[in-house]
Amino acid sequence: MNSLIIFAVFVMAAYIFQMFLGWQQLKDFNKTYTMLRRLGRVAIGRKSGRIKSGTIVMFAVDENGRVLKASKMQGVTILARFQNMDDYVGEDIHYFDKYNPLVRKENKLMQSAIEDARKVYLWHEAGIEKETSSSDSFLGFGFYANYLQLSIKQLFKKNKKGSSL
Repeated sequence: MNSLIIFAVFVMAAYIFQMFLGWQQLKDFNKTYTMLRRLGRVAIGRKSGRIKSGTIVMFAVDENGRVLKASKMQGVTILARFQNMDDYVGEDIHYFDKYNPLVRKENKLMQSAIEDARKVYLWHEAGIEKETSSSDSFLGFGFYANYLQLSIKQLFKKNKKGSSL
């Protein structure tokens, strides 16, 4: 019984330590985002890895699409922190695809994250909302519920106008 209590205390301590490190990582993300946001618009790309490391890239971009500052976070654990990507400063984000020599020198996860940042930037520039993926199905359900509610309201408004004539 005594060893079970020691094991439970150890598991709880490890969980609390993990929460603390996760909070520190979130603080680092917010600090980096705020710093980049002061420079201009921020394009964020991500590529999650299930077994491999997850990757997040952020580009501060001016009104012409030129990168003012770039940062990346890549790692398997919650100890990963943001690092500068100085090679991308001054480059045009419109050309960050798989054919760009700068992007090609990165690993596959980083390439996917950079292309995702470019895609999100282009969607925002064109005024298109980002699509919801299958993993966001619950959020998609909320969108469709709101859409259905608005459609029904519009239908009732049309019927009331038609009946009063």
